Amino acid sequence: MRSEAGTGRPAVRAGTSARRRRAIGDESGAATVVAIGLVGAIVALAAVLAPTLGVFVATQRVANAADAAALAAADATSGAVPGVPCDLAASVAARNGATLTGCDIDGPAASVTARSTMFGFAVVARARAGPPRWEE
Repeated sequence: MRSEAGTGRPAVRAGTSARRRRAIGDESGAATVVAIGLVGAIVALAAVLAPTLGVFVATQRVANAADAAALAAADATSGAVPGVPCDLAASVAARNGATLTGCDIDGPAASVTARSTMFGFAVVARARAGPPRWEE
């Protein structure tokens, strides 16, 4: 590339306007393009991470609902609280934002399955409550 003698600027054909000569070496606005690209990347990353993290939160919520439902069913089975074990478990699971999909009472032990949906993903959790070493 040729340069004008002693100026260090690129040589420009005669007849080129002063405005065009300034625009050839001008980099103003380049930071704006980079900033827009970075903002776009951050928005795309947030759009991907929000549902993913939401599913992790839903997993914990459903696990907590299943634990509480199993404890409620085991308490009803032992006579500590009045009520039908599986009905009580369904009520507790619903209050914790899940649906009871399975309930099995085996002696003093209760096993339950709870389900919920978050962003189109089905989240399922199982829990068991009862005396230790009770054979199912």
